[in-house]
Amino acid sequence: MSKAIVGIAKSAPQVERTLIDLQNTAAIPAANISVLMPDSGSTPELCAVKASKAPEGATTGAVAGGAIGGTLGLLAGIGTLAIPGLGALIAAGPIMAALSGVAAGATAGGVVGAFVGLGIPEYEAKTYETHIKNGGYLIAVHTPSHESAHSVRDIFKANKLEDISTVSEEK
Repeated sequence: MSKAIVGIAKSAPQVERTLIDLQNTAAIPAANISVLMPDSGSTPELCAVKASKAPEGATTGAVAGGAIGGTLGLLAGIGTLAIPGLGALIAAGPIMAALSGVAAGATAGGVVGAFVGLGIPEYEAKTYETHIKNGGYLIAVHTPSHESAHSVRDIFKANKLEDISTVSEEK
């Protein structure tokens, strides 16, 4: 059984440092990393999904802010989506697929359900939703082993992420 490590960053530079450490220090593949962050450049009233791949992701990520664009652009499935109650978000990695249905169906409160579907307990999902509403950045890393999960937790702690939790995932 693999584990996902989830945490909240408070700033784009904090996300940037964490992503670089995950890929360079812990050798976590980009396909195992998910990021969910506010998209201040989109119109929150629209409920649409714009899915793209890495080349376009660098452009989408660059809109999110400076250097983080290049790093975020390396992640799979980057795109923007609007979710009722949360507004416009940029999502990358496996979390993009989980949240796309929420955005397409305009399901209010669906983010908590999507997080629960990813294996995050409901009380933690509500905490993450609150952080995102307040401008936080969710980072989730899917790890195949106990050792890699430990490395990811250490990187999250070193980069001062908040509300770090470990979630068991079914294979």
